[in-house]
Amino acid sequence: MTLALRVLEELSARVPVEQRGPGRDRDGVRLLVSRGTEVSHHGFRELPGLLRAGDLLIVNTSATLAAAVDGRVGHARVVVHFSTRGDDGRWAVELRDPDGRGTTRARAEGEREGLPSKGGGRGAGGPRGTEVRLPGGARLVLEEPLSPRGERLWWARMSGAEVPVVLREHGRPIRYSYTERDQPLSAYQTVFALPSADGTGSAEMPSAARPFTARLVAELVSRGVQFAPVTLHTGVASAQAHEPPYPERFRVPEASARLINAARAGDGRVLAVGTTAVRAVESAAGADGTVRARAGWTDLVVTPERGVRVVDGLLTGLHEPEASHLLMLEAVAGRAAIDRGYEAAVRGRYLWHEFGDVHLLLP
Repeated sequence: MTLALRVLEELSARVPVEQRGPGRDRDGVRLLVSRGTEVSHHGFRELPGLLRAGDLLIVNTSATLAAAVDGRVGHARVVVHFSTRGDDGRWAVELRDPDGRGTTRARAEGEREGLPSKGGGRGAGGPRGTEVRLPGGARLVLEEPLSPRGERLWWARMSGAEVPVVLREHGRPIRYSYTERDQPLSAYQTVFALPSADGTGSAEMPSAARPFTARLVAELVSRGVQFAPVTLHTGVASAQAHEPPYPERFRVPEASARLINAARAGDGRVLAVGTTAVRAVESAAGADGTVRARAGWTDLVVTPERGVRVVDGLLTGLHEPEASHLLMLEAVAGRAAIDRGYEAAVRGRYLWHEFGDVHLLLP
């Protein structure tokens, strides 16, 4: 991705489309379509006319959590981003500092010890044993880094309350500095979202599906387009480091595996709605592309070298040039198609991020 394709600040979608004027099912969301290096421009509500009977859309049913909670470490204010629930009941969390503008910034190294920030520095939690006081008398203790790659995310254990209760009563959706203000949790839910019985979900919205409405889904179904639900609970991303994704919990049910295999055996195209759907279904695919029901954790990172085995195309948001998601897009469509599409998106002033416009990559 060339330097010319850096995302300009004014191209960030700062509020949901329904607050900019049109609703989700109007022409407020634009749709860039790439077929190889050929590009065309549409409104998202034109999607049914761009698909055909027999196509299959893989959708992520993970609900977004109110995953940001205010807390204190000693006398210092922090914001805890709850990322992922572990099998042992602990949660992977990131500690961040309020930035004075209603959002947060990564903690600098010195701030781990309660020292003043010297500016810059990679995000850091810890040290081991750090206790965070949360609303309602809950306590969170950092036990060990999630990964040897760094100390941004830590496994932490909660006492005094259950995490889902704290999130429900005191949490708010995670947001970053490119957004204008806090939004209700409903603004971060897709039409496909289903709450989990154990209170788990996605720390950040599977946002490619956000423009879908019940009306649009009904129109797609009436035209013979099918849907295969999967689940992948997304962890927190890093707006600073653009790290590769950490392991995430996923599930591909038996019925969806059968639908996907039937579409691949026939004339239908298998199109993933979002990079999370790609990660889930590719994690359940054998070397021959056959999908089997699977549930558990995936550490799969889809790259051009690995390639894709199942999906023919992808509906996705617009990602910054440094984001690891772009490697997945290249695996699906090729580097030339991605470069051409992003040049058109910048030139056409498409909007970036979770409240922005979307890009459909077709074979």
